[in-house]
Amino acid sequence: MESSAFYAVQLEHSVIAGTPVIAQHFDQDLIGDTGVMLKGFYESGQLWALLIGLALGYAFKSFTSYG
Repeated sequence: MESSAFYAVQLEHSVIAGTPVIAQHFDQDLIGDTGVMLKGFYESGQLWALLIGLALGYAFKSFTSYG
């Protein structure tokens, strides 16, 4: 079977199988999901690790830069 015939068969099969899905609708609460994510970020201690890392990184940059 040639490659062009293979693609024609796939196209024919998708048309016979039904209407293709072009777009989907998701009912999501982005603000609520962000709040849940930030709450987990705080409760797991990652927020403190981020703040300590930023402070230590800034201090290291300041100590190693000239001027």
